[in-house]
Amino acid sequence: MSFVDTLNRLDETGRRSPLLARFERLIAPKSPDELESMAARSAALTRKHFGRTMRLFAPLYLSNECINNCQYCGFSRDNPILRVTLSVEQVVKEARHLASQGFRHILLVAGEHPKFVSNGYLEECIAAIRDFIPTVAIEVGPMEQPEYRRMVDSGAEGLVVYQETYHRGAYAAYHTAGPKRNFDWRLECPERAYAAGFRRIGVGALMGLADWRYEALRLAAHLEYLYRHGWKATYTVSLPRLRPAAGSFEPEFAIDDREFVQLICALRLTFSQVGIVLSTRESRALRDALFPLGITSISAGSHTEPGGYTGEGADDLHLTVRGRRVELEEKPSCGGATGQFDIDDDRSPAEIAGLLREMGLDPVWKDWDPAILDAGAASNPVESEMQPC
Repeated sequence: MSFVDTLNRLDETGRRSPLLARFERLIAPKSPDELESMAARSAALTRKHFGRTMRLFAPLYLSNECINNCQYCGFSRDNPILRVTLSVEQVVKEARHLASQGFRHILLVAGEHPKFVSNGYLEECIAAIRDFIPTVAIEVGPMEQPEYRRMVDSGAEGLVVYQETYHRGAYAAYHTAGPKRNFDWRLECPERAYAAGFRRIGVGALMGLADWRYEALRLAAHLEYLYRHGWKATYTVSLPRLRPAAGSFEPEFAIDDREFVQLICALRLTFSQVGIVLSTRESRALRDALFPLGITSISAGSHTEPGGYTGEGADDLHLTVRGRRVELEEKPSCGGATGQFDIDDDRSPAEIAGLLREMGLDPVWKDWDPAILDAGAASNPVESEMQPC
């Protein structure tokens, strides 16, 4: 039985497990005093299980080509944006730039397009940077288990896949063309990734596509399922709120800052050891307030366009019409590929690291190295499960 069955049963019967019932009470409307109490308990629980550490990572966009039409996404197939797919050499240059800023954890991101992101391209990118980037994760189109296994064998240890929305009707309305229309196929990605050997798996929902409490309850159900059936992996959860992007999509369902804080605290109080990720989509003021309350991993200095860190790929900009590359009559004199969405917090990685230290938190650029496996194998050849340092 997959999580598809669990979600269907939850939607059909409305029955909650004791854990979900507790979570639902935590996301119910709260008074200011109740929310303050939740925040204090969330902060204390985070310190208990994670100490004062904060992992830093950076997204590295490989391609903004996409075969899907998703109404809310800047990369959506029919958006007339400037597109590019970086070569492996260009990916290495972007990664080395990020490494020079301190990053040792990179998330490789790409749109879903079989003509542009295929034929071993992802495996080559992973293999090309793994010697100087110990932690490589991917956020790409859904794959079969054997394909995920190839990513793991190439050196990827993490997979991030957002369901976007757990509301079936909304999902069908937002995804109008392309393989992403298959709700169940996407929903089962974390299970296929776990079976393929990924040891870090990130899930989440885009806040703004459906009522936030509806999304939150089903995201919590997903986490509960994964912890029960995939206990050898570690899990992170992200709650990205929609930002302006090409296509000018306006979200119908808002979640304000106060509700956002409540949701993060509710997740921490329910799942004491889950990693909670906060991206540069959020404002600097809100990020600063949230850092001590339950967040364990953050991005900094992010770009959401291929080549955004170094300008690589700017000479190959083009349009894509009906899956075919169309050359520009005149190359733009400045600027590069179009980003997936606008970021809000544009502070540099060094600024963020300095702020964390001022707040009494410890920025962690690297918490894993493949050498641990070699040492473990030498001391205990029977042990096969990877452990973070």
